Amino acid sequence: MRKLMFTLLLMAVTLSANAQFEKNKSYISTSLTGLNLSYSDKEQAVFGLSALGGYFIEDAWMLYGKLGYDHTRYTDNFSIGAGGRYYFTQNGVYLGVGLQYEHMTKSINNVQLCPEVGYAFFINRFLTIEPAVYYNMSLNDFAGGSKVGLKIGLGFYF
Repeated sequence: MRKLMFTLLLMAVTLSANAQFEKNKSYISTSLTGLNLSYSDKEQAVFGLSALGGYFIEDAWMLYGKLGYDHTRYTDNFSIGAGGRYYFTQNGVYLGVGLQYEHMTKSINNVQLCPEVGYAFFINRFLTIEPAVYYNMSLNDFAGGSKVGLKIGLGFYF
C-alpha cells in the first residue's frame, strides 16, 4: 500500500512539473550560494545571493538573465550574466550553462563560463525548491578565479 501511494505521489509531481516547462512560460528565482559550500583558490568562505529571470522559448528550453552578489571576508563581487537551461520534463532535473561577467571590489574583472546541474522540486504548481551544483570556470585566471559550489534557490514558474 505504501509503495502504491508513493508511486501515485511521484506521478502527480511529475505531471505537474511537466506542465510548467512549456513554451511561453516565465520564471523568476532567487538563490543562496556559497554558505561555506563554495570553494575557490583565493576565497575559502563565500556567501552569495543571486536573482534569475527566464523565459521558455520551447518546451523544456529556457533562456535566462542573472544578477549576483558574493561576499567574502575581503571582497565583494558583483556579477551579471545570461544563459540557458534544458529541463528533463520526466523528473525536473535540469542542465544549464551560462556566461557571466564578474567585478570584484579589488578592481579585478573576470569572465566565467558557468555550467550547472540542478533539480526543480515542486512544492505546488508554481513554486519550487531548486538545489544545484555549479562550476564557475574563469576564462581570465583559471586556477584563481574558478569556483565550484552548491546553491539552493526558490523558483516561481508562471
